[in-house]
Amino acid sequence: MRILLTGAFGNVGLSVLNELLNRDHDVRILEIKNRKNLRIFRKIQKDVEIIWGDITNKLDVEKAVKSRDVIIHLAAIIPPLADYQPELAEHVNVGGTLNILESMKNQVNPPKIIFTSSVAVYGDRVNNPMIKVTDPLIPSKGDFYALTKISAERLVKESSLEHAIFRLTYITSINKLELDPLMFHMPLETSIETCDTRDVGLALANAVECSEVWGRTFHIAGGKSCRITYREYLNDMMAIMGLGREFLPDEAFAKDQFHCGFMETHDSQGLLKYQNHTLEDYYDDVKKKVGPKGFFIARVKSFVKIHLLKKSEPYKRFKFFKKKIGSFTVSENKLIRRLLSRNFKKIDMLETKIEELEKVINTLYEENKKLEIITKI
Repeated sequence: MRILLTGAFGNVGLSVLNELLNRDHDVRILEIKNRKNLRIFRKIQKDVEIIWGDITNKLDVEKAVKSRDVIIHLAAIIPPLADYQPELAEHVNVGGTLNILESMKNQVNPPKIIFTSSVAVYGDRVNNPMIKVTDPLIPSKGDFYALTKISAERLVKESSLEHAIFRLTYITSINKLELDPLMFHMPLETSIETCDTRDVGLALANAVECSEVWGRTFHIAGGKSCRITYREYLNDMMAIMGLGREFLPDEAFAKDQFHCGFMETHDSQGLLKYQNHTLEDYYDDVKKKVGPKGFFIARVKSFVKIHLLKKSEPYKRFKFFKKKIGSFTVSENKLIRRLLSRNFKKIDMLETKIEELEKVINTLYEENKKLEIITKI
């Protein structure tokens, strides 16, 4: 089958690419030309066709989409970059998807599209971790990445093209063990369901050949053997790396407004048969990768801890307010408590009004996006 794969040299993209090549598909890749991507391409250049370009460039996209049977669209700006540069995230995640859909419509025989979305679209699920595909999409406050995925999903569904949408869970990869500052954004009591990147690649490659996926939305997650709380997951990973359990204080982590949960995957697993790796399998892979380095990491763990805590925004806030409160006298602290207690209702009302205002802003944002989409079409 003739396939276009965007985002092929990312974490999930490489897993999908390997599966597609193992099945002798005719694979074309649309990727940004940079040093990292060139290095990867040199290893596979005999097996694929490459178009160096950008999904935000309509001419590049037209060239890439031409004469394809299926588009697997993975390319996206993800957190934390999506948080720091929301305009870029919208340009790529929404605008790039629109370019692909319009180019597909321009073909004599429009191809089908497999679009990857994210568990982020459901928002904070600490208190109700069981997630169904039919659950409402309520992204966390400030999660611009999730908003772009919701907008892109809507574009795909309203395109009248044959499509399948896959919302991906927390993806694990032995090649991505860096401790990213994003780790501190997730509350420790969050329920997470991991999925090995190889299993994601298998699922999407199987979807290409499955007639029952079209017109539907699915979850891709690892199943019950991959479910755990974030606290326990971190403890396990830190122990494997030689840093020990309970390595970081609770104050280093956010209390709410992230995402993840236990995802219902009965339909996707039934059709695609992809859940091959457990969380324990991943731990075994990490142990092999860390190897003797864990012994040396343990000897410098105090420095590692200091380095990591400098990346934690919640911990910086905690230290700041702890210092400020500690600088007040006993009588000043009593006065502060008295003022807070007397004005609690006013403060509570103000917070409620702020939440209502945020809802109005989000509604206006969505309506504005619909108008932009209509005018572009």
